[in-house]
Parts: sequence; structure tokens; C-alpha cells
Amino acid sequence: MAREDYEIVMGLEVHCELSTKTKIFCSCPTQFGGEPNTHCCPICMAMPGTLPVLNEKVVEYAVKAGLATNCQIARNSKNDRKNYFYPDLPKAYQISQFDLPLCYEGYVNIETPEGEKKIRITRIHIEEDAGKLNHDEYGRGSFVDLNRAGVPLIEVVSEPDLRTKEEVEAYLRKLKSIFEYIEVSDCKMQEGSLRADVNVSVRKKGSTEFGTRTEMKNMNSFRSIVRAIEYEANRQIDVIENGGVITQETLRWDDVSGKTFSMRDKEDAQDYRYFPDPDLVAIKLSEEYIENIKKGLPELPESRKKRYLEEMGLTEKAANFVTASKYYSNMFEEATEVCKNAKSVSNWIMSDIARILNEREEEPEELKFSGKELGELVALIDKGTISSAIAKKVLEEMFENPEMPSKIIESKGWVQISDEGAIKEVVAKVLEANPQSIADYKAGKDKALGFLVGQAMKETKGKANPQMLNKLFLEELNK
Repeated sequence: MAREDYEIVMGLEVHCELSTKTKIFCSCPTQFGGEPNTHCCPICMAMPGTLPVLNEKVVEYAVKAGLATNCQIARNSKNDRKNYFYPDLPKAYQISQFDLPLCYEGYVNIETPEGEKKIRITRIHIEEDAGKLNHDEYGRGSFVDLNRAGVPLIEVVSEPDLRTKEEVEAYLRKLKSIFEYIEVSDCKMQEGSLRADVNVSVRKKGSTEFGTRTEMKNMNSFRSIVRAIEYEANRQIDVIENGGVITQETLRWDDVSGKTFSMRDKEDAQDYRYFPDPDLVAIKLSEEYIENIKKGLPELPESRKKRYLEEMGLTEKAANFVTASKYYSNMFEEATEVCKNAKSVSNWIMSDIARILNEREEEPEELKFSGKELGELVALIDKGTISSAIAKKVLEEMFENPEMPSKIIESKGWVQISDEGAIKEVVAKVLEANPQSIADYKAGKDKALGFLVGQAMKETKGKANPQMLNKLFLEELNK
């Protein structure tokens, strides 16, 4: 059978580090970085005789995440011990949640080429993170760093509703956006604040039976996830087509070779021997507690999108793009407040800003300038102080040296030439040098005008007022 005769079936387990100041069961700081083993104490190092105490803020943030993803919130919940041994897990068990998670039966909607699609969320539960192994480059062993041990996580488990790598990316970006909006996590994937375990299986189209799944662990970049899904799906199809059998196992994705490698057999729930943690009391939430959190939720992406469409006149495409990121959306609102030109601001975000971030392999949260600077840039174009060509150069400079555009323009001498006499001289010079373009224009070739304007912009290093150039060229050509 051909590859197109197969369907990919995927579900995700997304781990998101919560932005609490302290860890889930102790008062150690959660901040990223720091010298190894400087953000830990006897509790998160699992010393004998220590007792965990649940951080109330962790519960609040998890409930916020559940409400924002349309989940039911459990009034009665508990913490469980998930038993497994790794060198970076000091207790040899992880405090997590098993049969009574805080949030359950939710969903988010994603945009696909076929329209909106609902991705069901099975559960969102709280748990503690493990430590980290730093492998010695000379092969003498590994060193454990427990700074991350006990950092609070929520795990968002989806139903196997995802069918393409594009849907997986859209789902992850939607979750990232929501968690950024409600400010429960910074979602910095490069720091491991948001990472996903991707469960992949394949089956013949039309089949209702699920295939055997493999799980790719701890992936923290959209690019790697998309590449890994493509590779693993093709690998499974090849195995099946060659008469083999897929083994349920946990895989490691190697970004350099572009391949998956087996780590271990994939565990089932019974392998973890869950039981209620005897050191922690049950979690009981009142209706009032949940209602207060619901009232405190900020405006979510769908609500902002509706407002941008109805009140600011953005297109569906622009509204979708801008609201997909809290950082883009906040920049859009701040910039529009400055320049009063929502359409132009959204165009700059969708085109040049997104392009430069993509080239630099950076995310919107890494932008070094704010909406205030972008708003001034658009206002300067609208006032005729600079041309769009110069504005592009100013934006590039803002990425390197985040200053107000007016200061950059002043220091670089990029103020637009709007003196009619000076521009007339440039027009005359360009016409004299391009007689063929004059003949082409008079023969009905309108593109010749664009060429002449382009030559004039090159002559003035992009500083001539383009509207004035068009006007003066037309006056000369139509004589």
C-alpha cells in the first residue's frame, strides 16, 4: 500500500512549568538557571524525614488553565505517588495525580484548512518536575542538578484527535497562547517551560482500530516536533509494509540525525503502581473558590479576535495571526494606541516582524522592543517623515538596538526627503539616464513608472517621498 493509504493518529501529553515563585511542595525558588544544586532544600532533595506541603498557587494556576481550556473542575482531588526510578528523581517516585485530576473533559478549537476542529482534552493534572542530568563531555559520568526538582507542572493530556503534523503544531501553539494570556506560565520552550510527549500511531484509512503507539519524550521546539512526527510516521508505515510489528516503546528524537531511537519499553499505568500520597491531604475546592478564579480570568484569544474583527476592522487572517500570541496581541494594542492605524500595525507584525523572528529562529516573547516603538514607526510613515523602505531599515535596527524609531532615524540621517525642488532634480537625472523607460511608458507599459520610481529611491538611498516621486514622474512623462 502507498503512504497516502495510511492515517496518522496522535495524542499529546504537554508539560507546562507554572510561573509560581516557589516550588510545588517547598519554598525553594523556581527561577531558571543558577549554579547547580543552589535552588534546592531537604524537601526537594527527598531527604529522610521531610514532609511536602502543597503550594496553593499551583492549584489556582491549574484551575485557571482548566477553565481557559473548557475543562470540568474537580471539587475533590488528591495527589498520588507515581513510582519509577531515574537518577534525576531523588525520591524514586514522582508526586502526581492519577484517577482524580484537578481538571477533566475539556477542549480547545484549532484552525485547519477544512475549518475549525475541536481537540478534546482528557485531563489536566498537577505534578512535580524531576531534576536534570548534566553529562560530562569527557565521558566520566553524569552529574545531577536538582534545581528543577519540585518545580510545579501541569500536564495536559489530549485525546488521540490529531491527524496531521500541522494540527499538532496548531494545537501546541493554541495551548501556548492560552497559558501566556492567563499568565500561568512563561511558556519559554527554549528553557523547557513548555514541552510535549508525542504519541504516534498509524492505521489504514477507514480503520476504526488504533495502531500500536510509540511515545517521543520531552520535545521542546515546534520545528523538532513536526520533523519527528513525519519521520516516526514514515518509519512505522515502512515497518508495517515490510511485514513487521510496531513495538510500544518510548523513543528519543535526535535532531541532528533526524531519527528516533528506542529508550525503553513504554510503561502502562499499572507499571507505575500509583497510590494516594499519605503525606498530603486531599484537595477540596469550593464553588466560591472556582467562581472567583473564573471571574479573574483575563480576556482570552477568541474574545480579542472578535473585538479586533468587529471594532478594529482587521481581516480574519490578521485577527487570527495577531491573537495567536499574547506578545503579538499586546504589541498590536499598544502600537495601535500610539498611531491609531490598526491595519498598518497588523501588517507590520504579520510581515516584517514575523519574518525577522523566523530568520533569527526566535519567538515573539523574545522581541526586545515594545508596541510603543512600533506605533511610533507607523506614525512616522503616516506623517511622511520616513518612507516604507526606510521604515524597514529602521525595524531591522530596532531588532539589534531597541531604541525609539525617531532616535534611530536622527542618528542615521534617514529622514525622508520631501523637498519638491530636491526631488525634481532626482527625477530629471533618472529620466535622462533611462530614455528606454520613457519610451516604454509612452507605449503603454505602466511597469516602466515603477522602475523609474525604484531607480529614484535607489539614487536617494530610500529617502525620497514615494508619493511625491510618483506625482513628479507622471507630470514629466505625460507632458
